[in-house]
Amino acid sequence: MTRARLQERYFKEIRDKLRVDFGYRNIAAVPFLEKIVVSMGLKDAISDSKIISHAMNDLWLITGQKPIATNAKKSIANFKLRKGMPIGCKVTLRKKIMYEFLDRFIHIALPRMRDFRGFSKKQFDGNGNFSAGFVEQTLFPEIDYDKIDKVRGFNVVIVTSASTNQESMKLLEHFNMPFA
Repeated sequence: MTRARLQERYFKEIRDKLRVDFGYRNIAAVPFLEKIVVSMGLKDAISDSKIISHAMNDLWLITGQKPIATNAKKSIANFKLRKGMPIGCKVTLRKKIMYEFLDRFIHIALPRMRDFRGFSKKQFDGNGNFSAGFVEQTLFPEIDYDKIDKVRGFNVVIVTSASTNQESMKLLEHFNMPFA
């Protein structure tokens, strides 16, 4: 099985650099990417069920993996929301597909953003995980602007095995993730 470009780079270069930077004795202690979760919250899906299928199709094009619908956990009368109604969709990427998505995300999608100067260091959660929200799914070239029904935002969460923000940030910097 062939590895993705960033995956190969992790095993050949990045892992050794991180081992030296943080003084790990065991190679298994070096932080790595566990998964990437790409999700869309769809408040309009309450009134129109077709919105979920359009959003799932967009996520499928962006990630290359079939998304699942996320359902409401409880009923909220003010929002006309019932428990179990689909209100979003998400994809959990692992292994080769995760590295391929990260490669396209960093080198193709982010440069297409207007006025983007890098991610803030405050976007880490304290446990080594990174989260970012985006306003439109058209950042990815797989999405044809003429064929979408509505511009939707999405979230990307990068989960690492790092225990601190510093380790996680260094890992993502080695992958060329742009930070301010």
